[in-house]
Amino acid sequence: MKKSVLIPVMLCFFAMGFVDLVGIASNYVKEDLALNDSTANMIASLVFFWFLIFSIPTGMLMNRIGRKNTVLLSLAVTVLALLMSVFGQSFAVLLVAFSLLGIGNALLQTSLNPLVAVVTGGENLASTLTFGQFVKATASFLAPLIAMWGATSAIPSFGLGWRVLFPIYMVIGILATLWLFGTRIHEEPVEGKASSVADCFRLLGKPVVLLSFVAIMCCVGIDVGVNTTAPKVLMERLGISLNEAASATSLYFIARTVGCFTGSFFLRMMKQRTFYVISVAMIFLALLGLGVGTTKAVLYASIVLVGYGDSNLFSIIVSRAMLSESAKQNEVSGLMITGIFGAMVFLQLMGFASDAIGQLGAVLVLAAGALFLAFYTKLVKE
Repeated sequence: MKKSVLIPVMLCFFAMGFVDLVGIASNYVKEDLALNDSTANMIASLVFFWFLIFSIPTGMLMNRIGRKNTVLLSLAVTVLALLMSVFGQSFAVLLVAFSLLGIGNALLQTSLNPLVAVVTGGENLASTLTFGQFVKATASFLAPLIAMWGATSAIPSFGLGWRVLFPIYMVIGILATLWLFGTRIHEEPVEGKASSVADCFRLLGKPVVLLSFVAIMCCVGIDVGVNTTAPKVLMERLGISLNEAASATSLYFIARTVGCFTGSFFLRMMKQRTFYVISVAMIFLALLGLGVGTTKAVLYASIVLVGYGDSNLFSIIVSRAMLSESAKQNEVSGLMITGIFGAMVFLQLMGFASDAIGQLGAVLVLAAGALFLAFYTKLVKE
């Protein structure tokens, strides 16, 4: 595995993290446009709706144009979405821009994981994907910090306020596109008959693939759910402003970043199942704190715990599914990334629950997802 090839691929993981800006963005849009929780969550959930529509076709597209070209296409769509977001002052424009962001990210997440399998030759796939998630998390935790700086700093942010994060990430997206375009990556041509949508869904008949699909829904639902809900919990329990509470999102992604970085080493040093069990236990403890905690110390500690605990589950689950069907990795990747639409399901349920009984309702929805992740433990390899 050449480092010169891995570097632009990892920059693509950074671009993958752009989708996580929707969490803090939806909170600022809620405040700007005076929306309720369920309506504001619709902006973020719409991003993840497109994973349901585009992930499997993207797996098939990779068979035709290759994994690298599919990643390049995804980056182009992402850059366009960020360009629109710079000028998105209305609810309608933001819906379109965030839809494009979701489409681009669906293409990217579906094609980038198999591209990593090509670059690594399948060796240490889980740990390499985890390191990629570390790079992705770096973009995720920087987004709320940049938005908060744009909203509060005395330094001019070009009149964009919190939206200053869009042009900054757009420039990085352009750099990732150009660097990957100029990098030579050898891909073996796909042999045999191209898979159809029905063939892809037929893979759900495999127990490992089906349960991994549901586990991805829960894993991503918890990730995006905490990303979106943590500031609301702090505002409700501590009575602080959004700009103060926005730091919770950064803290969450810092914990994810540390988790991904250390996880890439732990997965080489200990059994995957042991590490998985520890991670899920941390999520349960964190959700208990978010559910009943009323002090700053407990709430912030819970945000750190859930961020660290959830940081490595995605890579473990995806690698388990892909290695279970080595001849159909493109199709399995498409299915797994389709599971990211679970974030949309979780966000809508959390929005309705929090409108009804406060943020405790949102935390209870997250706890249901954590229960399934505990059930999935038996499929994780020793």
